[in-house]
Amino acid sequence: MTYLPHSPKERDAMLATIGVKSLEDLFKDIPAKHRFPNLDLPPALTEMEAAAELAELAESNENVHGDLISFLGAGAYNHYIPAVINHIISRGEFYTAYTPYQPEISQGTLQAAFEYQSLISALTGMDVSNASHYDGATAAAEAVNMAYAQFRGKRKKVVISPTVHPQYRAVIRTYTQGMSVEVAGDNAEANLESGPEALASLVDENTMLVIVQYPDFFGRVYDYAALIESAHSKGALVCVVANPTALGLFKTPGAMGADIVVGEGQPLGIPMWFGGPWLGFFTTKKAFVHKMAGRLVGETVDSRGQRAYVLTLTSREQHIKRERATSNICTNQGLLALASAVYMSVLGKNGMKQVAELCYHKAHYAAEQLSKIEGYGMCFPEPFFHEFVLCCPKPASEVNAHLLEHGILGGYDLGQDYPALKNHLLIAVTEMNSREDIDTLVDALSEVDHE
Repeated sequence: MTYLPHSPKERDAMLATIGVKSLEDLFKDIPAKHRFPNLDLPPALTEMEAAAELAELAESNENVHGDLISFLGAGAYNHYIPAVINHIISRGEFYTAYTPYQPEISQGTLQAAFEYQSLISALTGMDVSNASHYDGATAAAEAVNMAYAQFRGKRKKVVISPTVHPQYRAVIRTYTQGMSVEVAGDNAEANLESGPEALASLVDENTMLVIVQYPDFFGRVYDYAALIESAHSKGALVCVVANPTALGLFKTPGAMGADIVVGEGQPLGIPMWFGGPWLGFFTTKKAFVHKMAGRLVGETVDSRGQRAYVLTLTSREQHIKRERATSNICTNQGLLALASAVYMSVLGKNGMKQVAELCYHKAHYAAEQLSKIEGYGMCFPEPFFHEFVLCCPKPASEVNAHLLEHGILGGYDLGQDYPALKNHLLIAVTEMNSREDIDTLVDALSEVDHE
């Protein structure tokens, strides 16, 4: 809210407080030719004309819903979104709701968060979940904060696999740049063919947290149980960055012994939306709940013995003393947490498994067919879920340019983050890719090889 002074005397006092003599001085850094009223704005449009112009601009954007066939993943996935999700989250009581400070009048919002927490905890195999973060990258960074708080700053080393999403690793480095935290293993030029056992040698008595991805950024699936046990033997915690769709089919991180499981909730009924807004999920063991950032909604009974929901823990600085807060995270992605809760509820355990199986089998069909093209091949022999690395005979950027000419959004160019992989594409296949789509990709890539 903007405050306007009521009198010239009050205005002058405010100007003196901030050290300027007049209102004009506030705008001296803006070139005079660009100041109001010399903005050189075009003539005003009617509502009908404005709507037509905006529609024309929107139509220039190509998308994966009819314009392009997409095989691009790397953290953003084209999954089917049941119609009921938008129907629920568009209701006014959810769409416009803010933080549930007053539980007496926020029972619906609180219950929605509670159901989300219950579902995501079951999916990851963990004890508790908070009421979400901004995205998967910030959730991973908050895991570092939680580990730092758990050890009270006495341990200051974080071991990060180089096959954790590059953007997640970048956000973690941003978060830790003033904490005197040592980051080890985060090396894009490391031996990417080595498995998780290579990280074990980096873990020592100063390590507070080990971070791995499941499946990793290249789509490979590892069982991290041995690494987790090794890290625990040295007193370190382990965080697994997980793809929630894969958890419908594979062993949960909780079953492997993980202490923290985080990730991006976008695959759970949230559109790609050109990169956001999305949802970061964060789950952990009950033993660490008091160091967890964000909010936690709990179930209790009211004075009449009826079921009720409340904010059980709120470890953010807005609610408690700043020096006791684990994070200054302010707003959870409540509406998108609701969307993911509806998605998991509608699909259920069997539906989640079916989606994961469709992704798995279609991706393996694509890998088999692409490997038959001369000059192409699978780069890694490890089992994978719905993403895999394809070795190409030309730079990935050139291959993608050719595919785009054929109406195909190609894979992620790994050379952007890993210098040694400039001829490598990260191909993603979901339940939305038909057999015809995959065959079209194979045909288009066959042409690239013969140009």
